[in-house]
Amino acid sequence: MDTGRIIDMALKLVDEVGVQALTLRMLADALESGTATLYRHFGGKDELLAHVVDRIFVDVCVPPAAPDGPTWREAAEAGAEAFYETLCRHPGALPLLVAQVPVGPNGLLNRERSLGLLLSHGFSVALAARTFTAIGHYVIGFAVQQHGPGAARPEDEAQLRDYYRSLDPALYPATTAGAEELTSVPLREEFRFGLDLLLDGLEEVRRAESE
Repeated sequence: MDTGRIIDMALKLVDEVGVQALTLRMLADALESGTATLYRHFGGKDELLAHVVDRIFVDVCVPPAAPDGPTWREAAEAGAEAFYETLCRHPGALPLLVAQVPVGPNGLLNRERSLGLLLSHGFSVALAARTFTAIGHYVIGFAVQQHGPGAARPEDEAQLRDYYRSLDPALYPATTAGAEELTSVPLREEFRFGLDLLLDGLEEVRRAESE
């Protein structure tokens, strides 16, 4: 059986039932095979899940550094957006991104190209590493909070807004005044707002470092 097919089915099941509920028996049944076949490809569930994490990065394309390529900010924006969109499609896999650092071939290629692009635009090694890490943490953290297991539903936001409005404005004037804005900003807009703030700050640090 093709290894790629096993990994793709495992990712599909993670999306459907979650990481904890996935078993090798469940995966084997979905593939109309046996667990012995899976053990010929993977040492166990943990090894399989490491490959599932790496599979996610297939859809996160970072262009290699090139003289006529995108600016660092354009590449960072595109990479962060692609990463976020990918995580939104696979919310069940989010706990895996929290639990482990991606060190498979796709994750390594993503990291290498991202760092290389930053270095080609004048970032020091230290700042390139911190920039890559900060953007990754922001994207994963936002996705976990907004789309991961137990994330708030639209009806929860409405209840929270009503609760803020019900507070005593004498004690919580800022919260009651901002009840609508605190609970009604579209997720895509909120994500982009935070990403822009992060990139603006990183650009300031890059300029200061180059002076």
